[in-house]
Amino acid sequence: MTIRSILVANRGEIAVRIIRAAKALGIHTVQVYSAADRDMLAVKMADAAVEIGPPSAAKSYLNIAAVMKAAIDAGVDAVHPGYGFLSENAAFAKAVTDAGLVFIGPSAQAIQLLGDKVEARKVAKAAGVPTVPGSDGRIDDLDAARIVVAGIGFPVMIKAAAGGGGRGIRIAETMEDFERHFPQASAEALAAFGDGGLYVEKVITRARHVEVQILGDGIDAVHCFERECSLQRRRQKVWEEAPAFRLPDAVRTRLCASAVALAREVKYRGAGTVEYLYDEESGEFYFIEVNTRIQVEHPVTEMVTGIDLVEEMIRIAGGDRLSVRQDKIKVQGHAIECRINAEDPVRGFLPAPGTIEALTVPEGEGIRFDTMLYAGYQVPPFYDSLLGKLIVWGETRESCLNRLRQALQTLEIKGLATTIPLHLALAADPAIASGDVHTRFLEPWLDTAFQSPVPPKEVA
Repeated sequence: MTIRSILVANRGEIAVRIIRAAKALGIHTVQVYSAADRDMLAVKMADAAVEIGPPSAAKSYLNIAAVMKAAIDAGVDAVHPGYGFLSENAAFAKAVTDAGLVFIGPSAQAIQLLGDKVEARKVAKAAGVPTVPGSDGRIDDLDAARIVVAGIGFPVMIKAAAGGGGRGIRIAETMEDFERHFPQASAEALAAFGDGGLYVEKVITRARHVEVQILGDGIDAVHCFERECSLQRRRQKVWEEAPAFRLPDAVRTRLCASAVALAREVKYRGAGTVEYLYDEESGEFYFIEVNTRIQVEHPVTEMVTGIDLVEEMIRIAGGDRLSVRQDKIKVQGHAIECRINAEDPVRGFLPAPGTIEALTVPEGEGIRFDTMLYAGYQVPPFYDSLLGKLIVWGETRESCLNRLRQALQTLEIKGLATTIPLHLALAADPAIASGDVHTRFLEPWLDTAFQSPVPPKEVA
């Protein structure tokens, strides 16, 4: 069907991103918002806006009934969930389609299948994708878990079967650690996802986090190459790049082909990401999970391939076939994304909501700033702290880093603390320049090497 109107079921910078893509396609937009987000940029940009509840996300952005009422009352053709909130909720996707609307993403069945990490591992194995040594299924019993980990060997990672975002995860170095962490992880997973099921994987020492962007139309699938996402704090990505650095061409070819094989196995529709751990020492990679949505870091892929992933999602949801063939997708240059959060890295990443007193955004070739900010905007304390994403492109990684340093020095967000000082320090670090990083690099670096180039503000 032809999509003429879209309800944006999200907030912040991704809502702005979706509205811009929809407008480029001539599509009418309706933005939902909570009582705390009346002055949000996406509300100002959309053709129409509907308040759906109080500030609490559980009573607004996570309230399926409220979002669906807004969509039906507004008479839209389709719903775009963005990332986070309801984007990987199979019940929401089903509610949208049951109402006769188009869900801009994969089917509810695909979300359900790939959203359960245990089931996703089975799909990956069926598609011939290498998986990390671990339990064959969900483990709900500690006694059974002891037997599994004894066969795998320590260290091991305890992970929630449902959900993501680093929640419900514990690393155990010994059996004593494991017995202590197992019930904690189960309780956290139950609280976060309503499902306390767990599974166990072997920890790959000094692993890198590499992910592949996929696009599928339900019949065929392609990849848009890979991203490097190894710089993480508390398993949350901080800085992403495309393409992955120091990745041999033969490994890249196998990695990307395996992601496409998995997408074809489930007849994937829309944009998605297949995530892997890469063992640089052995040259082997292992499947972690599939994110059945657009990713926060999608702009770096857009910068190096020239493909508008959000527009492509909308076209596919409307019934179009893929507009790009695999042999036509090429990588040109290098791109880096820095997540700019309302947090104070000098004070242990303390959340820092507040009013944007002034905003200076770098401009020029190869520079993009995806944000929801404007001067005078009051950043609410109720949601994720992401303010925007600074994305920089260069012909080489070295030139990209040089341009990033200049852009970070220009970017100024007055009125609250941000993670700009962290990114300035990372952009100047020799280990970052050489690519000598892994998923456990950042937290020790913060303790021993982080020197903020910006002095902390005095606290009254």
